[in-house]
Amino acid sequence: MDNRQKLKDLLVDVFLLSPEEFRFDLTREEVETWDSLGVVSMAVGVQETFGYHMKPEEAVAIRGVADLVELLSARGIPLDG
Repeated sequence: MDNRQKLKDLLVDVFLLSPEEFRFDLTREEVETWDSLGVVSMAVGVQETFGYHMKPEEAVAIRGVADLVELLSARGIPLDG
């Protein structure tokens, strides 16, 4: 499974989305469950899935899936399509 699929699976699970609802341009405002608990769950999931420990300020600054892709890519975790 490639990293994009892993990220999709993680975010679908964390934010209780259907796979059909998920898009890589999805924003925080579009996801009802993207709240403070969701941010913590996302950060834990990123660590478990990709081995990257997100700093709290990084996790809070994520405004959408594209921001998360950019952060992970900058940390050496390739998420190319």
